[in-house]
This record gives sequence, structure tokens and C-alpha cells, in this order.
Amino acid sequence: MDGKIIIIEGYLASGKSTFALRLSKAVNIPYLIKDTFKTALCKSIPIASRAESLRFSAVTFDAMMYVTERLIEYGCPVIIEANFVPLGVKKTDEAGIIKSMIDKYEYEPLTFKFFGDTHVLYKRFVEREASPERGQANMMHTELSYEDFDIYCHNLDAFTVGGEIIPIDTTDIINVDFDSYIEKARMFINS
Repeated sequence: MDGKIIIIEGYLASGKSTFALRLSKAVNIPYLIKDTFKTALCKSIPIASRAESLRFSAVTFDAMMYVTERLIEYGCPVIIEANFVPLGVKKTDEAGIIKSMIDKYEYEPLTFKFFGDTHVLYKRFVEREASPERGQANMMHTELSYEDFDIYCHNLDAFTVGGEIIPIDTTDIINVDFDSYIEKARMFINS
């Protein structure tokens, strides 16, 4: 089981975190989910604006990568999840950082790329933002138009760190056969 990293990335409100939790339990390997990581980091820090949220998102990514590297330097398999970005979307080249870590430790990556019809995902996103379960740390703290949402999602399309990429269209999330994707991950981990 050593030397394997599963990356779950893609569009906002596409079901990435739910899948990461389910997959982690099914294959019995640790997971790091950016939103829950950010919630833990910001538990005692109030976040009241989009600028503060973005600043803590950058801190969260750095902290997540620190923990990920500690796990993989000892050969532990790991699942990481977020809407990781390629070069040019943010100041930080998240894809490049993850790829460098994979190369440094000679890990084999498997990426599940979540996407869907952005009109459908935008409706989910708006509902999620209004939910108290979302938590202050992960809220946008500003209204995001559909146009901006669509652009942001498509900015993630170029993310790659090498290895196999398995696309998962969650437009009709109820009919996605997540068990088959869990089986693909299990085969990857055990290969």
C-alpha cells in the first residue's frame, strides 16, 4: 500500500468531500479535506470577509501540504481533497507543489477529477453557502455570480500532477456509481 496518493479535485459543490470521506473509510487510509482542515485551523479565529477567507485558504493549503509530506515521507498512502488549482489561477501553483512532492518521494498519483454542468453545481453551491453547516471559515463572505462561478470552475480544468485521471461527472449525483470508483481506488492502492 506504500507510495500511493489519491487526489480528489475539481469543481466547487461537486461532491468531492463526501466522496473523500467515503473512500477513506472504504480503503482504510487517511484523508485530508481542505474545508475541514480549514475549519479546524480557524476554530478560534473569526473570519468576517472574503479577503480573510482567502488568506486562510492559502494557510490551509500550506498546512495540508506539510501534513501530507510528513505522511508520505514515511511511505503512508494518503487521500487529499480540495479544489486544487493549476499554475496561473492563484499566486500559489498548488498543482506544481503537489507534483514536486510526488516526484520527490516517487509516489504514484491517482486523480479523481470532479466536474459537472456548472448551472446545476451553482445551484448546489448557493444552497451550501446558505447552510449553517458550511461554517464561517469556508463561506465566500460575498455573493458569487453564476458567471464568476463558471469561470472559477473551468480555471480548474488544467489541473494535473501526472498519473491516471478518472473524470467523475456529478451533474446527476444521485446516479453516479461511486462504488465503482471506490473499487478503482482499491485496485490502485493494492497494485
